Amino acid sequence: MIAIVDYGVGNIANVERALKELGEAVIVTSDTELLDQAEALVLPGVGAYAPAMERLKETGLVDFLKEQAEKKPFLGICLGMQLLFESSDEDGLTEGLGILPGTIEKLPNDVRLPHMGWHQLTNHGEAVYFVHSYGAVCDPEWIVDAVEYGRLVPAIVQKGQVTGMQFHPEKSGEVGLKLLKEWRETTCNSTQQSI
Repeated sequence: MIAIVDYGVGNIANVERALKELGEAVIVTSDTELLDQAEALVLPGVGAYAPAMERLKETGLVDFLKEQAEKKPFLGICLGMQLLFESSDEDGLTEGLGILPGTIEKLPNDVRLPHMGWHQLTNHGEAVYFVHSYGAVCDPEWIVDAVEYGRLVPAIVQKGQVTGMQFHPEKSGEVGLKLLKEWRETTCNSTQQSI
């Protein structure tokens, strides 16, 4: 079973629909007991970084999610991916979950913001759907795929069992479903492989 973390911030219904389309058993919950029982966790997210972190703190899930990320496959989507990092400079400096090393920084001013629409992934070579104005800055070692948008912007990151997708796989049609399936098959079956 895959558990989607419900903390009041995110495009949960579409993520749930996409995973169910892949034949997965899915539960949407903020109950730590149910989250702990799940085989894998998905942290969705849309909106601004600071309010999202505040919501996670209000639900009491911050330390729990850090512990879970060491135990099982963990996927952050869009803002959910950004929250996995150490901090963001959106609206001042906000501390993140610190599960992944690196920071979230505003995309360059010489490109249109937000970065919204379909953009081709460098390695996979297929287009996925983005909506964001901030992106990860991290060690290239953790970058599985990226896009060029004013700078190299990590689109998929992975460190051990923890994966982040900056784009919206649930809004990216067949390509998004394929990438979710790859995540499910590789990280959930063999955490040493990279999608």
